[in-house]
Formats: sequence, C-alpha cells, structure tokens
Amino acid sequence: MRPPAWLLAPLRSPAALRAVDRVALHAAPSAGGDGHVVLAPPGRGNIGDQALVEAFVEAVEGPVTVIVRAPDDIDIPERLAPRMRTVALPALVYGSAVGRARDLRRLNSAVAGAATFAILGADIMDGAYVARASVGRALLARRFAELGWDCRVIGFSWNAAPAAVALDALRSADRAGSVLYVRDPRSAERARGDGLRAQDSADIVFTAASRDPGVVDRLLPDLAPEEPLALVNASGLVGARLGGYADAIRRLRESGRRVLIVPHVSRHGADDIPLCTALADVFAADAGVVLVPELLTPPEIRSLGARASVVVTGRMHLAVMSLTAGTPALTVATQGKVEGLMDLFGTPELCIAPGDDFDHDLPAAVQAVIAQEDSLRSRILAARDEVVSRAWRNVDGMAAAIPDSDEVAA
Repeated sequence: MRPPAWLLAPLRSPAALRAVDRVALHAAPSAGGDGHVVLAPPGRGNIGDQALVEAFVEAVEGPVTVIVRAPDDIDIPERLAPRMRTVALPALVYGSAVGRARDLRRLNSAVAGAATFAILGADIMDGAYVARASVGRALLARRFAELGWDCRVIGFSWNAAPAAVALDALRSADRAGSVLYVRDPRSAERARGDGLRAQDSADIVFTAASRDPGVVDRLLPDLAPEEPLALVNASGLVGARLGGYADAIRRLRESGRRVLIVPHVSRHGADDIPLCTALADVFAADAGVVLVPELLTPPEIRSLGARASVVVTGRMHLAVMSLTAGTPALTVATQGKVEGLMDLFGTPELCIAPGDDFDHDLPAAVQAVIAQEDSLRSRILAARDEVVSRAWRNVDGMAAAIPDSDEVAA
C-alpha cells in the first residue's frame, strides 16, 4: 500500500534530500580518470531525450555511465556500446529521501573511475514539469561539486517563472561550484536575473554528427533525388489542432513537396502518434503524404532533417537536428524555449505560438517559410558555426577534439 502524500512530503523536502546527500554520497573523483557520469533526462519514448544522451556520449572522450530511472529509458546504440553503459537508479531523482539514500549508495560505486559528473538539463531544471525532480537534480550537482568533481549542468532552458524550490536548489549548486551551461540567450538572461552564474552555450545536440542516410530510401523508396521533401510533426503538447496542421500540409503539397509525418514523442500525457495518425488519415487518398508510424532514432531524424527542404514541428529537438543541416524548421513554441533557439539563428519567423488563431497562423507561417526558403537557409547556415561552437562549450575539457561545424553537418 502506497503511503499517503502527507506522510511522504517531509521525506521529499529539499532539507531531507540534502541531509541524505551529505551522509550517503561520498565518492571522490578519480585522479587521472577518463570516465564520465551523466544523469539522463526522462527518456523512454522521447527522441529528443535520446538525442541528448547520444550527443553527450559522442562528444566526450572515454567511457560514459548514464544514470537512468529505468533500464529501458535510454537505448544503447550499437555504435556507442563499447563506451556506454546505463545504471538504473529509480529513486535517485523522483523518490523520497529513503529511496534516494539507497540509490546514492549504489551511485558511489557507479561513479568509480570517473572524473566528471554532468546533468543533461534540457527543460527540466526550472521546475516547470516536476519541481521536486528539478530539486533532486540540482542538489546532486551541489553535492558532487562539494566533493570536488568537475560538475556541470549541460545545455538547459530557464523559464520566466521558475519554481522557487528549484531556483533555490540550483543557486546552491551554483555556489558550490557547479557550472551552469544555459542553451539560449533568453534563458541566460532570465537565469542571470535570478542570480545564477549562467554560461552561454547551445543545445548539445548541435554537436552530434551521426546519421543514417538509408532511412530516406526505406521510408520513401520512390522519392526522386530532385523531389523536395517536407517533414511535419504534430506534437501531443499542442493538442488536437488538425485543421491548422492539415491546411499546412495542403500548402506544402501545393508547393510540390512530398510530406512525411513524423512523431517525435510517444509516452503517456504527451503522445504524438495518435495526433500524427489522425492527421495522416485526413490525407489517406494522397500518396504524397506518408506517415511514419513509430519513433525513429536520432541518426534517422538527422538524415531526414538534412534531406528535407522545410520542417514543421511541435518538438524542439526535431528543429535542432534540422537546423544543424541548414533546413528551415518552423517550430511551435509550447514551453518558452523555442524563442531563444530561434534567436541564435536570427530567425524569429520560425517560431509560432499555439494561440487561438493557430489554425490560421500555422498555414500562413508555412506559406511564408516556403516563400523565403532560400534566404532562411542562408541565414541559418551563416549562424550555424557560432551555434555549434557554443554547443561544444558544454563539454569543454571533456572532448578529445572539436570538429569543424561542416563535419557535424555533413
């Protein structure tokens, strides 16, 4: 029987978590060690979270231990298996002080031989989703910094109204010496306004280079080399706005583009697949509109984003992986993080709000992107080197060599 919430509340308080951190986590960094430990985002049915983890492993030199909540939260790709392992600690971030103490004892062993500890901050540090999980992550950063680790929170967003407990916990990590890499200018400005010593960076997925070029032929075997392609993602976070998405696809088809409908997240509460399926059903009679019925891998998404001429998405990491290749990615802003992303490229017109006029605004924005495709692509490519350089700051001192941005985008 699950204990009542009132009984668990004291065991989930920042004070209780902080107390068990001091007692149970005592591992020192390995002198001369070449390993890294990274705390993963939730994963499990989220291509963006998977892409964050893979990008980190690809970027750093040496073995990487990925801390996850459950064994199937993050996949281990074959290409990374020699250097990557996962350790499941189910109560480390989401549990009470009792479960956290148990997992911290296991964490002492899991970090053996490592010299750095990183948290993939994404959009989960400001308490917008689960405040106590944001606190749990930040307090881990504080404790590792206190123990002398090279500790950093990598490439995260910061919204305009963070949860007070999350802000307090991250301030304590900052004071202890954790380095905070914020991934866009707007987040950095907000974070500094909240008293955090934010370091300018960009999303670490901009550093990733792996692709699967065969995916285009597998999904669209009859696509001619010169035929333009558009990707469309209908996000479960945006809701059932089929009218606007359908009109957007009609504009793309009228412009001569094949359309591939691509889900990006499939998990409880934020599932793209039902909405993408319903959208594809609207075009059941049009062979030029094709649904991908399942989640793809980050290398597959990168290849599709590079092949596409235009992308329409409600998921930020589909935009990131497309922008890396210079592809204009019109992105629905649902969490206050997309605006800052587009600031990096000087393309505010690629950000659209899911307001009351969405069904009109989205197809109009798509039409505008089609009309400006060449100039948008030129602006994106002109800004890309600097954005990729900012993304590599997340792993400063952890990477063997930083490739040219052209190598990342190739």
